[in-house]
Amino acid sequence: MRRFIALLGVPLLLIAACARPDATGPGGPGGPADQRWEAFQRRADVVAEAWRTAAGRPQWQAGYAPLQSLTVLPADPGFTPETEQAFLAGWFRSEVPVPGERPADGTVTFPDGTLSVPVVSAAEAYAAIDQGDPPPCPTDDPVRPGPDPTGSTSGGPDTSVTHSLPMTGCAGLTVTGVTLGTVELLTSRGTAQVPAWLFEVAELDTAVARVAVDDSVSIPTPSPQVAAPDGLTDFVVTQDLTGVDGSDLGFRLGVGACDSEITPFVQEYTDAVVVSGGVVRSGDACTDQLLLHPVTVTLDEPLGARTVLDALTGTPLHVVTAG
Repeated sequence: MRRFIALLGVPLLLIAACARPDATGPGGPGGPADQRWEAFQRRADVVAEAWRTAAGRPQWQAGYAPLQSLTVLPADPGFTPETEQAFLAGWFRSEVPVPGERPADGTVTFPDGTLSVPVVSAAEAYAAIDQGDPPPCPTDDPVRPGPDPTGSTSGGPDTSVTHSLPMTGCAGLTVTGVTLGTVELLTSRGTAQVPAWLFEVAELDTAVARVAVDDSVSIPTPSPQVAAPDGLTDFVVTQDLTGVDGSDLGFRLGVGACDSEITPFVQEYTDAVVVSGGVVRSGDACTDQLLLHPVTVTLDEPLGARTVLDALTGTPLHVVTAG
């Protein structure tokens, strides 16, 4: 299952090799031919070094640190507008018993090893996805009389012609089965197979998976100490990742309403990938708002266990997903 869909109009950029052996950078727009590249490269070096010396980084990259939502859809759910709304709102109801006993410890399988972890009960996992009941449906009869097509008030066709009213925003998702299995999850050590409770849902084409690893084993994300950027006025902050699939990397840039020529910048290292976006600022008055602009790039090598860092803040980035 691919974790993101490339948007129309957003080009995939091919990352070309840089001169240094430990880093690579993009060619074309956002690459060495771009006059902004040298300033970005210098900043990327600073951020990557700050990450290498960040307190807690070795433990974070050797332990269990999820980099996406713990509620996962393993396959295409076949959403309708109503079921997507119910999923995002957490409107679930169960028609089957949800066990409250904790099972034996499980195993997280990373690309470079395994880790034994405590596993929560199905009831604990269900409580994490169930955010309550949907609002009540309208109390009126969902069908109502329609007008007499002839306009007659007597002696004409039956005036009780009915028209269905839309019944959106009041339906929940029905859990019909619960099993303990595994699910793919992006972590600080790459994509791992993680214990998860799989909730079969009548209205969806796939189960809703909730990671079953106890939160107590999750290692907090380190915060690199990096100085404020200097001279990068035409760059914007990366807000989050939208998906990782091998060498393909999607992320969202926080741009202004009047920014134009939005261009992703990427610098690869052996232990990290630094990203940002270059923009052309408008000299005209503009509304003060933040817009999320998705971009996708292709790296020289699969991301693997490398950490993706924002060039302006130095922050490690997580995948934003529903749930």
